Amino acid sequence: MEHHQAEHPASAEARVAEAVSPENHEVLPQPEEHPQLKDAGDADGTAGEQAPVEQASRLAQGQDNLESPPPDASSSQLGPAHGTQPEVETVGACSRPQDLPLPPRARQPELDFYCVKWIPWKGERTPVVTQSANGPCPLLAIMNILFLQWKVQLPPQKEVITSDELMAHLGDCLLSIKPQEKSEGLQLNFQQNVDDAMTVVPKLATGLDVNVRFTGVSDFEYTPECSIFDLLGIPLYHGWLVDPQSPEAVSAVGKLSYNQLVEKIITCKHSSDTNLVTEGLIAEQFLESTAAQLTYHGLCELTAAAKEGELSVFFRNNHFSTMTKHKGHLYLLVTDQGFLQEEQVVWESLHNVDGDSCFCDSDFHLSHSLGKGPGAGGARGSPEKRRQVDQTS
Repeated sequence: MEHHQAEHPASAEARVAEAVSPENHEVLPQPEEHPQLKDAGDADGTAGEQAPVEQASRLAQGQDNLESPPPDASSSQLGPAHGTQPEVETVGACSRPQDLPLPPRARQPELDFYCVKWIPWKGERTPVVTQSANGPCPLLAIMNILFLQWKVQLPPQKEVITSDELMAHLGDCLLSIKPQEKSEGLQLNFQQNVDDAMTVVPKLATGLDVNVRFTGVSDFEYTPECSIFDLLGIPLYHGWLVDPQSPEAVSAVGKLSYNQLVEKIITCKHSSDTNLVTEGLIAEQFLESTAAQLTYHGLCELTAAAKEGELSVFFRNNHFSTMTKHKGHLYLLVTDQGFLQEEQVVWESLHNVDGDSCFCDSDFHLSHSLGKGPGAGGARGSPEKRRQVDQTS
């Protein structure tokens, strides 16, 4: 993984001036090369070597030159929730489900600066960092909490910020934390946790390795990546739980993590024991029926676990969101760049598993203003595709 070098402020401003439209300050995304076109380029020995001038020319020519042949059935992305035998990999990369992952050498360099939206928050003008379709959602989710807690402040006229700046602010916050215990052993353990967290910070710009357990909304397999949440005192939640009213699913899933459950499904389906085969099919059916990674039982447990007014990070479908609880209801911070100019759209309700939601302003009053911006919609989908429903806030 690349580690971004800190830029000189003047050079960062120059890049921002070139990539932000003066009309709406929206980031102009660079075109990504289609995997099929990439493969064809490799056959000629020329793929991956396109000069920046040629990339700029392609961007200027518009969508006509970016069309690619539709993928065939063999190129569609399949996972464990669709009855296949997937490779065992850790959940946590930040991407849209419909996107085909590109191999590392085929990835185009992404823009590393993001638009800042200023909102009124508890009487203070407070910044919120927005994101495009494939922004570094773990980094933004954590930093937006620190902004809403006023632990990190930005200049009042700040309109864009780079990922290097965000990581620098986060590093300062981590280094400023003091251990609660005075004993030498606990202080050494605390310092080790800080060191582990500092090594994780660069990963936040690309995605975190997170492996959920299906037994509780706070249950994750512990990895060094989790230390950063612990040190900052930020709860990390998910809502992908087994319904206790389904005893067969409870027995099949048990206390396994996602990775362990995928391994079990593969093993059981190849077993000669019919009982194991049946158990594997039940586990596989659970993943298929809960592909949204949020169950009603999980939503109930999540609502009960979150504290009133608490700011936390919610993990679902490889995406990290800033979450809070207000008057017994859960809300996710709207960070879609398409809502950058929508002052009345700040929070989005989380009250069912189907995706229907309502938008609220910074005081959690129902907003009747739908985004009229482009359908980028960030990692949460296009705002035009959502339906507002009434909810008492």
